[in-house]
Amino acid sequence: MGQINRDDFYELIKARKSIRQFKKQEVPAEVLNRILEAAMHAPSGKNRQNWRFFVVQGQKRDEYLKYSQKSWLNIKDILHERLKPSLYAFTERFFFTLGDAPVLIFAYSQNSSEEKHYTSIGSVYMAVENLNLACVAEGLGSCTMGAPLEIKKEVDEFLGVTELEDYKKGELELLCGIVLGYPDHNPPKAPRQIEGRVTWLK
Repeated sequence: MGQINRDDFYELIKARKSIRQFKKQEVPAEVLNRILEAAMHAPSGKNRQNWRFFVVQGQKRDEYLKYSQKSWLNIKDILHERLKPSLYAFTERFFFTLGDAPVLIFAYSQNSSEEKHYTSIGSVYMAVENLNLACVAEGLGSCTMGAPLEIKKEVDEFLGVTELEDYKKGELELLCGIVLGYPDHNPPKAPRQIEGRVTWLK
């Protein structure tokens, strides 16, 4: 561990932010393999390593746009109340184009009666954060999305997950989608809300 620079590590953490606009530039396969391997170095409950990733590119990625647009319909009213008009318009465009991101990754949990449900879910999200940080290290941008859960069954069918035996047994659960690629904007990072988030007990 001595070779890891502490300051560089914390700078990497702070550099991560959600990117929603990408260059029309493919991500090399070797880069994708590195970030997926980084994801799978996350800790997991009982070391089950229960994450399952579905990587979507090319024509299949383009076909997903109609599902992204449909998921927008379920959340647009909530976002309309929460976002400034300019940011709302930008977010709507993102859902219709996915910011031209060339790669979509869908993260699933392979659940089991041997492990608590929330522990299995948490294990996958730790892997997703590893993936997000690896993107920063590779000069990529990413955005983790809960929107696919708005149309979960349709996404399962789109990916062919419904044909898998583990899915038929009720063991595969979609948790989120991630878009990634080379950033084509540099948005400000939302200030971190630290006040009241930590309780110290002695």
